[in-house]
Amino acid sequence: MGHDRIGLLYAIAAVFFFSTSAILVRLSAPLSTYQISCGRLVVGSAAILLLGFLRREHRWPARAEWPRFIAYGAITAAHFVFYVAAILYTTLAHALTLVYTAPIWVALLSAWRLNEPLQPRQYAGMLVTLAGLGIMVGFEPQMSRQMIIGDLLALASAVMFALYTIAGRSQRERYPLFTYAGLVYGLAALWLAPLAIATTHSAPGWPQVLAVIGLGLIPMAAGHTLYNAAVRHTHAAYANLITTQEVTGGVLLGILVLGEMPGPAAIIGLVVTLAGIALVLR
Repeated sequence: MGHDRIGLLYAIAAVFFFSTSAILVRLSAPLSTYQISCGRLVVGSAAILLLGFLRREHRWPARAEWPRFIAYGAITAAHFVFYVAAILYTTLAHALTLVYTAPIWVALLSAWRLNEPLQPRQYAGMLVTLAGLGIMVGFEPQMSRQMIIGDLLALASAVMFALYTIAGRSQRERYPLFTYAGLVYGLAALWLAPLAIATTHSAPGWPQVLAVIGLGLIPMAAGHTLYNAAVRHTHAAYANLITTQEVTGGVLLGILVLGEMPGPAAIIGLVVTLAGIALVLR
């Protein structure tokens, strides 16, 4: 089986695990954004580093490389903080759709930093994506100040996710998967630990603890590690395109588990936005 096909299969598998993320975040409330993000990263890091130890995958960065990994940890921490906050502030349909504008940011960053010019169809795809977002936000009957803040947080999460994707692909030849992923997750947790401690005012209940553990094991350890594996085997754009289907899975689970039914504008905007992203990556 070719590398590309293996990567695509990893990305498809990642979608199933990713799709649980949004509802588990909701079930983690009223824990703070920092507690939820730090907790899931601690659990995910521990699980992946344990797997790496069992597989004897140990190749720690040289001293000169640690600043780069610390920066990767900061990017990862920012992505999850913005993502969790967006889920808590706005609807699942809005948050997930906006987070998965990440491929647009990947294309723009590649054009800017790597001198990879955008094709005409990519510009067209971006316009379609913006039209979809306009439908989703502009015709949302329940749009509020809180939802606008949540939508902006989701866009910030998308930018961080794009940087996180590029970082993961850049290290695919240099470090084993479990070493890279476990270390980056752990460093991200360390970035967030002081904020998580500062926002802890009482002991969390068992339902919240179990939800955070679930976040660490299912979408974090399983989903994100499969995603990091995917971008090592296939083009990051293709992996990004497949994982946009977390939007579909997350919205469906939101309907089934939380009873959160998106309105017509959100559904239409979601479909148009995903079509635009697909055009950018085709």
